[in-house]
Amino acid sequence: MLMGFTGWMDSGDVSTGTVNWLTAYLAADKFAYIEPEGFYIYNFPGTMEMSSLFRPHTRIVSGRIRNYIMPENIFYASRANDLILFSGREPNMNWQGFSDLVFAVCSEMDVGEIYFIGSVAGLVPHTREPRILCSVSDDDHKVRLAGHGVKFTDYEGPASFVTHLTLEAAKRNVSMSSFIASVPAYIQGENPKCIEAMLKMLKVVLDLDIELEAMRQLSDEFEKRLTNAAREMPELAETIEKLETDYDKETFDVQMGDLKDWLHQKGIRLD
Repeated sequence: MLMGFTGWMDSGDVSTGTVNWLTAYLAADKFAYIEPEGFYIYNFPGTMEMSSLFRPHTRIVSGRIRNYIMPENIFYASRANDLILFSGREPNMNWQGFSDLVFAVCSEMDVGEIYFIGSVAGLVPHTREPRILCSVSDDDHKVRLAGHGVKFTDYEGPASFVTHLTLEAAKRNVSMSSFIASVPAYIQGENPKCIEAMLKMLKVVLDLDIELEAMRQLSDEFEKRLTNAAREMPELAETIEKLETDYDKETFDVQMGDLKDWLHQKGIRLD
């Protein structure tokens, strides 16, 4: 099962954008959903700007209500790929009840592995490939992913519903992993470059037969538009150059660390 949530870890629409792209590409069929009642806060106290983040969305035309949109949590099936896809909204309440429903679907559909795709805003430049870091439910799964070159995170801070889901997966003999990409904090809206990076990784990890050339072109055009726009704002262009320098240095240091580990394993000393 591949999962994406709107909410905290969906910067650049990478979480939902990746899952929705695959759902459309694979022509997956909707087969189940989770009712929203009991899982979300609708009337949050505070400013209008804050409370509006929690309320259902509506559209009124000439005095008539045309749309009233509650949180949606939908399961899709791509039987040809033996893959379940889930697109939903991170629950505000009753995490245990929500996870019980997810695992009920896993049991019914004989799902043995869950993958979550997410993203967070970070100090990364749009001109570089995004870093993707992973957390896992069990060591065996970690070993298999490491064979695909996956890097693992060291994180301490507020937990998400996905953390709860991962711990529950371990209790239920289901392997789960979360892939989190860092997206440029100075960019608003959907980030095709990070979505493409996630799709490339999933193509390998899940052995998916998907063609990404169109996504590659969209990603290239996105980067060019941003670069051209940054040239018109010298202060932003200078900031991006600094981010590139820091990003490249950190990447080099990480690669050197891997190389040192490999040399040590081979009994080759650097001193």
